[in-house]
Amino acid sequence: MTAQALPARTLCSVAGPERAIMTTRDGVSLVADIYRPQIPGKHPVLLMRQPYGRRIASTVVFAHPAWYAAHGYIVIIQDVRGRGESGGTFRLFADDIDDGADTLAWAADLPGANGRVGMYGFSYQGTNQLLAMAGARRAGSKRPDALAVTMAGWTIRDDWAYEGNAFRLAGNIGWACQMGAEAARLAGDEEAFTALATAGRAGPQWRGAPALPDALVRHAHYTHHADWLRDDPAYWSSIAPASALADDPLDVPVLHVGGWQDTMLAGTLACHATFDKAGLAPQRLVIGPWTHMPWGRNVGALDLGANAVSPIEAEQLAFFDAHLRNDGTAPRGIRLFDVGAKTWRDFSHWPETRELSLYLGSNGLAAATPDRGELSDEPGADGGDILVHDPWRPAPALGGATGQPGGFQNRAAIDDRADVAVYTSAPLNAPLFLAGEIGAELAVACDQPSHDLSCHMSIVSPDGRAMSLAIGFLRVADAGAPGLRRVHLGSVCCTIPAGHAIRLSVQAAAWPAFMVNPGPHPPAPESRIMDCRITTLHIKHGRAVQSRLILPCA
Repeated sequence: MTAQALPARTLCSVAGPERAIMTTRDGVSLVADIYRPQIPGKHPVLLMRQPYGRRIASTVVFAHPAWYAAHGYIVIIQDVRGRGESGGTFRLFADDIDDGADTLAWAADLPGANGRVGMYGFSYQGTNQLLAMAGARRAGSKRPDALAVTMAGWTIRDDWAYEGNAFRLAGNIGWACQMGAEAARLAGDEEAFTALATAGRAGPQWRGAPALPDALVRHAHYTHHADWLRDDPAYWSSIAPASALADDPLDVPVLHVGGWQDTMLAGTLACHATFDKAGLAPQRLVIGPWTHMPWGRNVGALDLGANAVSPIEAEQLAFFDAHLRNDGTAPRGIRLFDVGAKTWRDFSHWPETRELSLYLGSNGLAAATPDRGELSDEPGADGGDILVHDPWRPAPALGGATGQPGGFQNRAAIDDRADVAVYTSAPLNAPLFLAGEIGAELAVACDQPSHDLSCHMSIVSPDGRAMSLAIGFLRVADAGAPGLRRVHLGSVCCTIPAGHAIRLSVQAAAWPAFMVNPGPHPPAPESRIMDCRITTLHIKHGRAVQSRLILPCA
């Protein structure tokens, strides 16, 4: 059976949802829905722990729990502590280590269960699987037999909350408001719910301090927002799977699922790499072309064809069948969606690549006009481009994981702006296959002590469209520090067709994905738009500095 083919199996009828209650080690009642297959015998368990209400059950991306139960699994969807009908106080990830371990032990001993437990879920529900695994080891209790971790945080700070040391403004505010609004709803606080729900849908505002919308300040006790802005290393360590599993043997099979345009792609890749390096259990990595959600053929403005429709149901079923039922062979290795070829590629390991450098060059007009900057195989004469950032009209965030809208987007109109420096290669003579992380190294001088760099790699088609492929952001706290600025644009798998060109676009802002940099100092939570200064960047290139775009060519 291939990873994309569903097993030939007669689906059984399903009973449920059955309401069930378990008690944690500290006496808190956690409520779950249980779906049971109506066939004789004992069955493995699939467990998901939800902070959004158990009836949602990640159906924004996955099949309903009853579908998995119809394939012979007891499926448990549990409200985490302080959410849904569960007791206690919700604290973001703080209780998922112990509560997750207690739930694993309870699930293994349920009537009708055969003692084998797998966990699944995406985003928060992906991250708390890893925390439950850590908690089970600490408690010496039942460990998961398999995990399907989808689009989850690994360090949480650097692969979820921050990027290039910059707070992900729009995304974090939206999620903090969502989580706070749900807490207010459960508390019966209509005023707070309305304020947070309204603020979450409005996005960052121009008035006052954009990182501190009034609703999140007035109702701070309902959210984690202040903790994330405070940026205390001890806090991140206390909730990060990377820290919780630092001394774990990592001997559990894991299906890792991500998306090329997902906000947590770096976490997915780091988690897989860490488990895979341990080498004690089979690991499977699947990266589709998608944003955080949904997972279909249309990702942003790009139709990637029928192959891009999510195969994750089949992947998860094959994975759990093999590891929980000893039925079939679990897919191994790596499956990557090639965005350019619009198809899946399979590898036993991450493809080996060589570094291809394309060097920036221009006649000094790469910012003034979009057709004067060049990307070349060799550095040219020394020169540079001057880019003026005006905080009154900051360059917008478009495409990628944090843009609005996100996904693959045609950014040709933004490249026409004079506050965006644009460098384009000649059309390719032959297809170019990329697999891995894209980077940029830029020599930049600035007239302010601090500045930002937003770098966008796009594919320019013969008709002039510039479809975004990879985007990165870097906050430069000390503009006077020596050396090139390294911007990580994320990882890709893409065959660029012959006749198409490669483009690097450089901005000094990406509003509202990130706070506009004030200039005299990096943004603080209380930074106001009115305090931001006009900032002039001098992007240097040529043989002396060798500013370049770095591509992973397979």
